Amino acid sequence: MSASTLEQILKLAAPHAEAAEVYYLSSQDTPIEFENNRLKSLQTKALQGVALRVICQGRLGFASSTDLTRLDDLVAAAVQTAEISDPAEFEFASNVQLTLPKSEFTPPPTPDLVTVGEHLIEQVQAYNPDILVDVAFHIRSGTVKIATNRNVYAERSSQVISTSLSGNLVKGEDFLQAYSYEVVRDGVPDYSHILQSLLQKYQRAEKLATIKSGTFPVLFTPRAAASTIGRLFKTILSGQAVVQKSSPLADKRGELLFDPRLTIYEDPSIGASACVFDDEGTPTSRKELIAQGVVQEFYCDRHWASRGGYPFRGNGFRGGLSRPSPNLVNLCMMPGKTSMEELIAGMDEGLIVDQVLGAGQSNQLAGEFSVNLDLGYKVEKGEIVGRVKNTMVAGSIFEGFQHLVDLGNQPEWIGGGSYLPCLLFEGLGVAAR
Repeated sequence: MSASTLEQILKLAAPHAEAAEVYYLSSQDTPIEFENNRLKSLQTKALQGVALRVICQGRLGFASSTDLTRLDDLVAAAVQTAEISDPAEFEFASNVQLTLPKSEFTPPPTPDLVTVGEHLIEQVQAYNPDILVDVAFHIRSGTVKIATNRNVYAERSSQVISTSLSGNLVKGEDFLQAYSYEVVRDGVPDYSHILQSLLQKYQRAEKLATIKSGTFPVLFTPRAAASTIGRLFKTILSGQAVVQKSSPLADKRGELLFDPRLTIYEDPSIGASACVFDDEGTPTSRKELIAQGVVQEFYCDRHWASRGGYPFRGNGFRGGLSRPSPNLVNLCMMPGKTSMEELIAGMDEGLIVDQVLGAGQSNQLAGEFSVNLDLGYKVEKGEIVGRVKNTMVAGSIFEGFQHLVDLGNQPEWIGGGSYLPCLLFEGLGVAAR
């Protein structure tokens, strides 16, 4: 879709609306998937469409369509929804002109990735032929264009390759699934690192160990930290949750609530998800959400920023052609000063959490977590002695960060959206069956 088509939609909306914002999305995903050691599927999925928001007589209307030949119908639908919609409490973006150059990177051809997949399967099976291996590559490309009738035209594109490697090992009634993955923008994942990471998990899990229920030191690997601790911070730092008073941080700006070694920030200029403007056309910016344990700011889209009296900082993102909502480009945590090896060596008896099942049955808005271990290890006298089964870890980030041993000194990118070190807490609740 050309810039002139976006202008055409704005012109069609002009007689009916005081303000209009048009969002165009084109995305393509080419998966190459192996299941149980065999090539399974190669089919490209594509999406193209447009979403329109209008403000008519002070009310917000919305419509979206994947049919780009019926623009009059799109405008009519958006105007019609405004009649029964809530008042618009914010203005669309203004005076932003940003067109980013397209990437010169060419992804590897499909036959090359099939060869890589076959090699990864061979290497895992060379370690243990009983492991059933799944490999998935995704080549995702996307283009976003945004225009408003307030002098906004912004355009960006991205090209991301993700690779995941997982293995299933069944011995009698014992089922062990381990996985490793990496997401890279304008480049190729480190296949050797992905492979070694998976094999290390199987090596650590070769023996079984037991732990009693009680309170123990617990170390979260960066991956486990992202899916448990990072997810909780994303929940309670959302401007929507804060404005609605459902976040425990609602009236806590400027207060020291966590260990002074904890700094959480967003840097939209780095990582696979990096972008210079959000899906409302607002320029993104670095934010210190928690600085040295003190709550500093929250992330919002334009709607919730207006309701909370916060500045527009570029955190309105969409899933497909939906309305925008608050989201982070990435969640980053400042590292500590101790290596993961040193942290493990300092544990007399404790637990390492590596993979968790789902998000756990927990009260996320209270900052609490309760997770079943998908993959975890027992530590005795500074050594990993084996894998634990049927074990759960529970706690709260408020209590946990009052009893922090340290953060690891090597952050890792988890997916495209989290950059975290490992975390060791002095004592969390462990329940074992």
